[in-house]
Amino acid sequence: MALNSDALAPWLNTRERRSDVDVGSARSRLPASYLPPVVDLVALTVAMAALAGAAGWLPRVYVLAALASLLATGSTRRRITPRLSDDLGHILAALAVPAVVLAWLAADDSAVLTFIGAVPAAALLVVVGRAATYTVIRSARARGVHLEPTLIVGAGHLGVQIAQVLQDHGEFGMVPVGFLDAFDGTGLPLPILGEVSALDSVLREFEIKRVVVAFGAHSEPEMIDVLRACDHADVEVHVLPRFFELGVAPSGHDVDDVWGIPLIRVKREALRTRSWRVKRAFDLVVATVLVLLASPLLAVVALAVKMTSRGPVFFRQTRVGQRGRVFELLKFRTLEVNDDSDRTWSVMEDGRVTTLGKFLRVTSIDELPQLLNVVRGDMSLVGPRPERPHFVSEFNERVTHYDDRHRVPVGITGWAQVNDLRGDTSIEERARFDNRYIEHWSLWQDVVILWRTAAAVLRHSIS
Repeated sequence: MALNSDALAPWLNTRERRSDVDVGSARSRLPASYLPPVVDLVALTVAMAALAGAAGWLPRVYVLAALASLLATGSTRRRITPRLSDDLGHILAALAVPAVVLAWLAADDSAVLTFIGAVPAAALLVVVGRAATYTVIRSARARGVHLEPTLIVGAGHLGVQIAQVLQDHGEFGMVPVGFLDAFDGTGLPLPILGEVSALDSVLREFEIKRVVVAFGAHSEPEMIDVLRACDHADVEVHVLPRFFELGVAPSGHDVDDVWGIPLIRVKREALRTRSWRVKRAFDLVVATVLVLLASPLLAVVALAVKMTSRGPVFFRQTRVGQRGRVFELLKFRTLEVNDDSDRTWSVMEDGRVTTLGKFLRVTSIDELPQLLNVVRGDMSLVGPRPERPHFVSEFNERVTHYDDRHRVPVGITGWAQVNDLRGDTSIEERARFDNRYIEHWSLWQDVVILWRTAAAVLRHSIS
């Protein structure tokens, strides 16, 4: 869909040399988000092939490991203001770490020396390539190539200020097409395209690629609800921090300086398709390995459950997963009879717990069948704990942002659980911790949570 020409007119009029630019087609000609990693790959390959070709497997593995490390730093993402000075430290660290690890693993001293000698040259070539890439991106944007339609939420003083900056400085590559706010657009440099509640439809109609939250007539809780509802849209969301004039804005990879105005990128890694695929691959590999390793224990426990009490081996319970999808959660059965579990909040002191069941609960062995839920795709290893439909409905009515927990796959363990928020604890606090986990997700955080969970289970089992 082409962009609305009336909405683009103010921007195009201020940049006469771009008056004939088709923003939609220009955007597709230069996939800038792919350019840095492609140049990094070429630089690493050329340097390793030219200087470390005789070092056996080390150069080939290093190219892949270094590229993965660079991607993990976030320095390859599509920034508004790409600068080598901001990324140099992250780039050098990302290149050094895999080099040190591979050199330590290698057994051939001569190959290691050849390989290590090539790493500085590879780093230099990557840095030069990045500098050239950033120059090309800025120059292309200034010429009207790879422009990104931008929506500004809030038509107050700050919103108008950022709109005028983007209109006057095309090197940022952001085309402001309008505002979202609760009043008319009289005297504004761009039209009001609707209220905040219209965000989802405006994103689709104008093919928005970036959203700048500058606040305005809407309350912050209202904007949180709407912005989270659009989490799965293919857009970058930036927030203009309050009181940035006083120097309270943070710094780092997620902050862009737009002509003296800081814009903080909203982290949504757990909600991005590429990140979700990495998380899902991690879950599938780890869960499958754990199932295979634990299969003798699973078989013994299943036999013990069957022999020590009447009933099925597995306890099956309906739970609510990602986006409200209902699935059947598996556990080893620990009660003699349990027909009321869908509406009974806690069974920690239930007199129907079997002798074996008490042991299974203390050691958390009763939770192991949930690894099958992970393999099947119902759950993740780490995420908000799934709840029963009856309680989900109840909590949605009385706990703010409780349903936001369902934006990601539910998990066997989670950030709330490792902070002792489980069982009869505050639902409000659990929702807060779960949503914080979602907003700040990283694969490393999942590893940390799994480690803390294993440590807690071990301590509980031997105490």
